[in-house]
Amino acid sequence: MGRKYFGTDGIRGRVGQAPITPEFVMRLGFAAGSALVARDGLGQNDRPAVLIGKDTRISGYMLEAALEAGFSAAGVDVMLCGPMPTPAVAYLTRALRLQAGVVISASHNPFDDNGIKFFSAQGTKLPDAVELDIEARLEQPMHCMESAKLGKARRVDDAAGRYIEFCKSTFPNDLDLRGLKIVVDSAHGAAYHVAPSVFHELGAETVGVGDTPNGLNINHEVGATAPAALRAAVLEHRADCGIALDGDGDRLVMVDAAGTLYDGDQLLYVIARHRARNHPVPGVAGTQMSNLGFEHALARLGIAIGRAKVGDRYVLEMMQEKGWLLGGENSGHIICLDRHTTGDGIIAALQVLAALRASGETLAEACADLTLYPQKLINVRMPAGFDWAADGGIRAAVKTAEATLDGGGRVLLRPSGTEPLLRVMVEGREAAVVSGQAEAIAGAVRQAFGT
Repeated sequence: MGRKYFGTDGIRGRVGQAPITPEFVMRLGFAAGSALVARDGLGQNDRPAVLIGKDTRISGYMLEAALEAGFSAAGVDVMLCGPMPTPAVAYLTRALRLQAGVVISASHNPFDDNGIKFFSAQGTKLPDAVELDIEARLEQPMHCMESAKLGKARRVDDAAGRYIEFCKSTFPNDLDLRGLKIVVDSAHGAAYHVAPSVFHELGAETVGVGDTPNGLNINHEVGATAPAALRAAVLEHRADCGIALDGDGDRLVMVDAAGTLYDGDQLLYVIARHRARNHPVPGVAGTQMSNLGFEHALARLGIAIGRAKVGDRYVLEMMQEKGWLLGGENSGHIICLDRHTTGDGIIAALQVLAALRASGETLAEACADLTLYPQKLINVRMPAGFDWAADGGIRAAVKTAEATLDGGGRVLLRPSGTEPLLRVMVEGREAAVVSGQAEAIAGAVRQAFGT
């Protein structure tokens, strides 16, 4: 059965346009609440309870109120924690023994987008069957429980403190961050009031960037998707390293003292390499976008790599199927299943820093055996329903690129799961060739629908 609303990372779109409207989100809360009431094994006098967190977008206030109303109408209690990173909501849902967690966020997207994503009681993404149940209930009329059975709402006042302590607990007890100056870029997003505290309380001197959200500036020229601000601050303050998260705190990139940027593949390699020195690491789950150089470097360590579809939910599925503890995407989603149930930018940064502190190495030294292939990614906007795979011009451009690479690279075309984009990626040994072929394919895509 196909999905009408849920994508690879919940439901997302432009605020005020379907489906991100107050009316739809209230119905979504009711549908999700009804699904919880129907399947939950609580006693007759008990109500299911959910946690709602959000990032710092101004639309979060409106959507939070709509969700709360929908859940209450379905007879579900609501706990509100305000602005909190997505992985914090996953953790708190599990720690508070709630039936589900909900995050109002569009992650790395601009402020005028927003979205809704759900976590199970175990702190993992909802199973497909539950998402399909919610979608089916969205097609039914909304009603309201009798007054005595309506859900209640209350604030979780210590949510930030709980999450900070959890993050710190994932760092080795025999290590600290004393003597390090770290720039922390929170992307004016959900981690602005927790990320700096985590690193400071472990001993680091911290310098804040992207830590003054105003509802409109989330991800704007800061954060993991715009690392120039992080690099500039590291160099200006002569810091030892810099850490940049995205708007909802589940994505990570880092910069070293020289201003060199390290992506998700490189950071995941640092973690895997360190762990392999102490015990066998059977495999790491990557994606179709994971760099060939990353794959080759892992092979030299005797570590297998699996390539899942793009999207952290698919990485997690592969990790669970294979029994692996490490996985991630080159965009910066890194999952350490022995530390958390989902990708977490702060916890991933702590794992990298733990590896560096234990070895005494810099990021550059830890990545010395990893040489990334040049990779060019171009996002091309395309109309909904466009059958790009059947277009002769696009297929011819891909065939030409593959022939030019001559077995020394890859071509990957895939539609975005969250935006109306076709992502064109070319990877190979020579940057100029890679860039040229990516531009040629992107041009063929644009020509196919006349832009």
